[in-house]
Parts: sequence; structure tokens; C-alpha cells
Amino acid sequence: MMQTGIFTGYFPYGLEETARRIRGHGFNTVQLDLHFKDIDLSHGQITPDKAKRVRDVFRDNDLPICAISGYTNIIHPDQGHRTQNVDRLKEIIRNARRFGTPYVISETGTYNTESEWMSDPRNKSEEGFETCRKVIAELAQEAYDHGAMFLLETYVNNVVGSVEETVRMFAQVDHPGLGLLMDPTNYFEDHNIDQMDKVLNQVFDTLADKIKIAHAKDVARSQDTSEKHADIGDDDALASHTFRGVGAIALDAPGMGVLNYDLYLKRLSEKHPNIPVIVEHLDEADVPRSKTFLEDKLRAQGL
Repeated sequence: MMQTGIFTGYFPYGLEETARRIRGHGFNTVQLDLHFKDIDLSHGQITPDKAKRVRDVFRDNDLPICAISGYTNIIHPDQGHRTQNVDRLKEIIRNARRFGTPYVISETGTYNTESEWMSDPRNKSEEGFETCRKVIAELAQEAYDHGAMFLLETYVNNVVGSVEETVRMFAQVDHPGLGLLMDPTNYFEDHNIDQMDKVLNQVFDTLADKIKIAHAKDVARSQDTSEKHADIGDDDALASHTFRGVGAIALDAPGMGVLNYDLYLKRLSEKHPNIPVIVEHLDEADVPRSKTFLEDKLRAQGL
């Protein structure tokens, strides 16, 4: 049976209260965000003792950590900024096993300097793809050298933003240190959202064996074409947790859009019947509804 989990970052508390609250909702795994009110896990501040403390607190609450958030812009056009971002990601990768999981996740980034979720013409250039390929190859090797795995998360406005680009990246970086974070909503744009089942089947027909962790949010058309962010009740919340889509697409909590969850979970379960499915794009108040929606869909599929 599939496990249901959630990002820790939607709970803006200290370490132990965050774990207690998440367990109180009945989840049995988490994706770890390295942000708590009472422990500094910022760049250069991860230590073996801190990692063990985090790991043990979640284990004590029956919440094994299944993956770690390492989201950053790995191809930022400013070389100094890019190097800093990649160095931070490598630091997380080197310490992943100390937190109790091999998996560290990031999207591939954008050349756009205004937002990490907006497109740029260079994202779809051969030069952009090759730059991204080199960085991903470095990350895959860094992960392999430390018993970990870097999980690429596709997102439409990034360098790797389509099924075809994802397949191409895995073909060119054929490495045991590289896997895929499966988030089906990230493959949809205005031009293909009406081909929902075709795109979902294409993803699983070509990439199912690369998947290690899955996400659960939703996708729909939006009349608001700006970059959308939600107020989740935390003044210190990361933009990655408040982000709700850009352009003609909205990315909200599970059950708030048009994603064909029945097909998604059916295809996901074919090769990954016990995979963690991590809820996102919500605030704390919406956790019970979102969890119920997801688990009702899992029950309907016998998962």
C-alpha cells in the first residue's frame, strides 16, 4: 500500500512540535524541509549531531523521512549565484544519509532572474540544456559518492520542463546517482492540459522506472496569469511553499483542480505499489481535507 506524507515546511514550528502535529494528522512519512524555528540547518550549519537529532525526532513520532527538499536554481545565469546554489545542494546530498534517506530533490531551474518559476528563452536552448546536463551529472556523481541519489523534478518553465526533455536528460545522464521525483502536475501548460490522460500515460510509459518519490497536488486553468502565491500563515514561509502557479495554470492542493488522480495513482502503482506520496501546495488548515481526498482516491484504487 502507498504511504501518505507531507512536506514538513507547511508546519512553521520547532522540530518536535512539527513532528508531533504531522503525526497527529495520521501521516506516516515526511519530505524534510531544512527549516525549523529552533534548529539552524542553513548553508554550512548541517552537522552530524543535528542531522541525527532531526532523524531521531521524526522516527520517534513514527515519521520516517523519505526525501529531503534541496530546491534551488541550479543553472542561475550569475555564475557566482549558481555556484553557491549548487554547493548548498551538494552539502545536503552529502548529509542525506545522516537524515535517514538517500533522496534529495530539486527542479532544474531557469535563466530568468526575476523568478525561479518563470520561463526564459535560454531554458529551451541547446546551450541551456547542456549547462543543465553538466550540473545534473555533477550532482548525480556527488550523490553516488555519498550513498545518496539526486532526484530531478520536472517543471514546465524550467530547463527540463516536458516529458521529452526529461527522457532526454535521463538518456544523457545515465547514472545510478540520478532518479526522478514524480509530480504529474508539473508537466501541464495551457497547450496540453486538455490532453490530460495522454500526457500522464506518456510520462509513465517512458519514465516509470526512474521514479523514486511522488507528489500530490493539483492543476487547473487560471484566469489570473500572474505568478500566484498563497498566504499560508507563516511570515517566514519559503516562496517554494507559497507558490501556486504562473501564467494560465494554477497549482493548488489535491482535489482543487482537474488532475485525473485515478489514472495517476493507477499508473504510479503499477511499478511502485508502496511509494511515498507527499501532499503539497496547501496551508495547515487544509491538511485534513487534502489528506482525506488523497486517501479516498487510494482506497478507490485498492492502494
